[in-house]
Amino acid sequence: MGESPSPDSGFINSDLEPTWYINSDHPAVKAFAERVVGDEADPVQKAIKLFYAVRDEVKYDPYSMRLDPEFFRANHCLEAGKGYCVYKASLMAAASRAVGIPARVGLADVRNHLCTERLKAMMGGTDIFYDHGYAALFLNDRWVKVTPVFNIELCEKFGVLPQEFDGENDALFQPYDAEDRQHMEYIADYGTFDDMPFDKVAHDMETKYPMIVGAKPEDVEGDFAAEAEAEHQ
Repeated sequence: MGESPSPDSGFINSDLEPTWYINSDHPAVKAFAERVVGDEADPVQKAIKLFYAVRDEVKYDPYSMRLDPEFFRANHCLEAGKGYCVYKASLMAAASRAVGIPARVGLADVRNHLCTERLKAMMGGTDIFYDHGYAALFLNDRWVKVTPVFNIELCEKFGVLPQEFDGENDALFQPYDAEDRQHMEYIADYGTFDDMPFDKVAHDMETKYPMIVGAKPEDVEGDFAAEAEAEHQ
């Protein structure tokens, strides 16, 4: 765990097998993946369909972050219909494995220049998102990285072009928004993992975001989409 495969390195069996977090054998995850891909047989086209389904059917919600291991399981994110980036990465990896695509989860630190003021305050005044989650998929004998995080409605409220995926190139956050303002930049990449590195994420969240982690759930919850719309009208 923890080593990022080079673009042309192969996959290992664990990249296809279910785990406790990336539970690709869960009935809900299997049903979701099979519904989305339908009769499609080509792995690349399967991956593209899954990317857009995870991006848009599961809403991005940073206020859903909890340090309960159950929240990091792919089925929990799917059944909740919303999730933080790490949860959505777990779902993307699990859904991919469920239809025979080798997949891993990855972590990176990113600076988000379009963070809302409330979220930034709860994060201690920083606009750095530590341990941002993404997925890595093995397609056409190479690894590609994807981040199906911001659903299209949220992108519209932020004035950000939605992330697209062609099945061949990495689909990571674009550096500029629709008005050519700086949007997202990657400042560290911790590589990819064959299972969710919960201990690392929990430690980093407790260290970097004590105001969120230590608060009562009802004090953390908020409407991120409404905040984005209000601040970027």
